[in-house]
Amino acid sequence: MEEHGIAEIILEGKSYKLPTIIGSEGERAIDISKLRNETGYVTLDDGYQNTASCMSDITFIDGEKGILRYRGYDIEDLVENCTFIETAYLLIHGELPNQDQLDGFSKLLTENSMVHEDMLSFFDELPTSGILPMAVLSTMVNAMSIYYPFLIEDEKDFDLMAARLISKIRTITAFTYKKSIGEPFVYPKYELRYVANFLNMMFSSPIKKYEIDEDIVKALNMILVAHADHEQNCSTSTVRLVGSSKVNLFSSICAGICALWGPLHGGANQKVIEMLEEIHSKGMTMEETIKRASDKKDSFVLMGFGHRVYKTYDPRAKIMRDMCKKLLEKMHIEDPLFDIAMELEYQALNNSYFIDRHLYPNVDFYSGIIYRAIGIPTNMFTVMFAMGRMPGWIAQWKELHNSEPFKIGRPRQIYVGDKRREFIQMKNRK
Repeated sequence: MEEHGIAEIILEGKSYKLPTIIGSEGERAIDISKLRNETGYVTLDDGYQNTASCMSDITFIDGEKGILRYRGYDIEDLVENCTFIETAYLLIHGELPNQDQLDGFSKLLTENSMVHEDMLSFFDELPTSGILPMAVLSTMVNAMSIYYPFLIEDEKDFDLMAARLISKIRTITAFTYKKSIGEPFVYPKYELRYVANFLNMMFSSPIKKYEIDEDIVKALNMILVAHADHEQNCSTSTVRLVGSSKVNLFSSICAGICALWGPLHGGANQKVIEMLEEIHSKGMTMEETIKRASDKKDSFVLMGFGHRVYKTYDPRAKIMRDMCKKLLEKMHIEDPLFDIAMELEYQALNNSYFIDRHLYPNVDFYSGIIYRAIGIPTNMFTVMFAMGRMPGWIAQWKELHNSEPFKIGRPRQIYVGDKRREFIQMKNRK
């Protein structure tokens, strides 16, 4: 980042000069940090669509060109060549690990994969049906601040807290699933790596050994890498905003989990599956589906298309689509939802209504079909998203706390309510 020049604005006939900044990839911004002090004005930007809340060197997105990079590395290269744990290390520490660093990080994750036994009593109180996995996850992560209450004083302390979050979220997720189906918990195994360990905890049981399939491990690794960070989205911005109050890492992440829960964010992949199932169960034709999706008066919405940032094909969606096809073929699964999704994509990419509005497939469009093939139920999709996003949240929290000058997040507003009113005593109120 460097100061690039000066922007001149004119307010009420008076000229003001504000510095401009250019990022390493050419992104340009006007520094308005002193705007109110100098002019009396603030800016209004609903949804923060044109407001940069921070300067970050973690993730770069070019929505017009369909580029996503972590720490300068293209997402396609990371998905093809790195495990989720290598990617997590990259996001948190800024560089890809060498073998010794990766071994040390993996060992730290393994040693912190267990959930405190006293925390397991929480599962005893859950209902036998209707469990909300994101509610369980957010509660358990926030409770970690009780069971692991120490402050970060050096890099080793931070690494330990990061390892606890990345490793335990996997165990909590698997235990939540086991509780929902009434099966006993399967504890993590020392000899299994991150993704294989998770799959074993999810699908192994006392009467049925789960056979680790390397293609499934690769597919899940890919999904987690693709979800690991995505710049200043709703949940990440929430983690940074909450963290700016100097609250502990666990509670900041809990806030991010709650933000991710919404159907417009992490819950979108579940909505895609529900949409595809509706099309399939009702026997809707492609012509009818596209017609309804194009009709603003129709309540039917084509989920998994369009993105706040990407104005072209989401690079993660292509990765998901290709992996989805390979996995279904390898597992000899004929999923009608995948066929519908492929046809929907083809129709939308050749329809002026969607092209003109930049409505291309996003990361959520195919990820749910992969989860289905693996055996993960629909109500667990958003928890899987949270598991993948954990390294990014941690990296963003760390970057925030290392920033200088450190400032608590405090947006302004434009008040549009009543001006001062005279107070009315009870006896005189109508």
